[in-house]
Amino acid sequence: MAQKPSIPQGTRDFGPKEVQRRKYILQIIESVFKKSGFMPLETPSMENLSTLTGKYGDEGDQLLFKILNSGDYFKKLIEYNEKALGHEELDPTFLPSFSGKLSDLDSKRSLSFIAEKGLRYDLTVPFARYVVMNRNQISFPFKRYQMQPVWRADRPQKGRYREFWQCDADVVGSNSLLNEAELIRIYDEAFALLGIPVFIKMNNRKFLTALAEACGAPELIGAITVAIDKLDKIGIEKVEEELKEKGLTSNQIEKIKAYLLLPKSTNSLKDLGEICGNNEAFQKGLEEVNTILDFTGGDLNNQLELDFSLARGLSYYTGAIFEVVAISGTLKSSIGGGGRYDNLTGIFGLPDVSGVGISFGLDRIYDVMEEAKLFPETIRNSPTKIIFCHFDEKGRKFAYDTCLKIRKENIAAEVFPDITKKIGKQLDYANSLGIPYVAIIGDDEMRDQIFSLKNLETGIQQKVSLVELINTIQS
Repeated sequence: MAQKPSIPQGTRDFGPKEVQRRKYILQIIESVFKKSGFMPLETPSMENLSTLTGKYGDEGDQLLFKILNSGDYFKKLIEYNEKALGHEELDPTFLPSFSGKLSDLDSKRSLSFIAEKGLRYDLTVPFARYVVMNRNQISFPFKRYQMQPVWRADRPQKGRYREFWQCDADVVGSNSLLNEAELIRIYDEAFALLGIPVFIKMNNRKFLTALAEACGAPELIGAITVAIDKLDKIGIEKVEEELKEKGLTSNQIEKIKAYLLLPKSTNSLKDLGEICGNNEAFQKGLEEVNTILDFTGGDLNNQLELDFSLARGLSYYTGAIFEVVAISGTLKSSIGGGGRYDNLTGIFGLPDVSGVGISFGLDRIYDVMEEAKLFPETIRNSPTKIIFCHFDEKGRKFAYDTCLKIRKENIAAEVFPDITKKIGKQLDYANSLGIPYVAIIGDDEMRDQIFSLKNLETGIQQKVSLVELINTIQS
């Protein structure tokens, strides 16, 4: 039997129409990046697992796609296990005793034998790795943008995929909060150009640090942040349950709830200070928020709001954090996010280099635009502006010679390749691809060098010279 074709769950094929629309989004975002002085960068699809692990928290590590080592990795695993059990200089607890049963092998401790590489989870950690490896060739502050796919072993659902594109802009090597304001404006301009009204949400991780200290549980800042980050997905009751499982008391949870229920406004900053105890972390966060708001001004196309429930689950954020949510439509999940990270390059041996960045989620942006019918009608399946149709072999040859002349004028043109199809079928083909113009080549056209040019969008047909044909298509 023939194999039934399929693709991995959480991935998708993109036909010509989808690709053209995705490129439309990418081109707009890239134009805004360039206008603000960001330079392009690309990194490999795979990274060493040592680069990726420990940067996204425990839950993030579980979502990493691992790549199996080449060769007989399983044999090497068993051999090491046997040596470990027979030699004191090797740690016999590194791997469990192997008795011939696969269940005896511990997957986590055996990982280095099975997989040394993984698909990148985001673009920020590879960027930090790149900065450290190339620090002697980089001029700081270094402003880069990167538009590439990433992979996460998440549960697929509407608006959530296992393979998706991120479009990042980061500034590294600068502590200035002007960078945060610049990134807010990039979000604002890009989404205005795409026609998507959004809320640009902002918070500061220092507020969450202050909250954990006010609860008397600074050591649980990671658990508190991860739980709060799930608020929109699982609701306040489930967040309470998760906090209780992490060991927080009822009084501590009530303080966190009071924090989460604060109105999304600068007017709530006084109440926020009372909840967080006005400690040093809070005061520093307050100073940063006010500075960013002062830089940003009030002339944005979209609404910028303080949202104290915003947490951003990734563990490397240390200051301002952002998230963008589309106002209309059924897809209420984030279509962008980012923040300040002060310690990420230090993990790779380059301490005291601060960075801040944002990311656009291409796939979710596409879904929002498709649902709201925001794509321009001018985006067609085919880039071809004109197709030449013909009746016979002689006409096809004349059409091809003319097509080559048209292309020299930087016009996308093609010739219908087969001579067995009637003109009606050739026109149907052009219509199916959204090609706007058709030139029909017959004996009269070849003799007089005059072309029957038809606009398929308006139905208007006229006789034109080659020069007039070119001018008409280019106008």
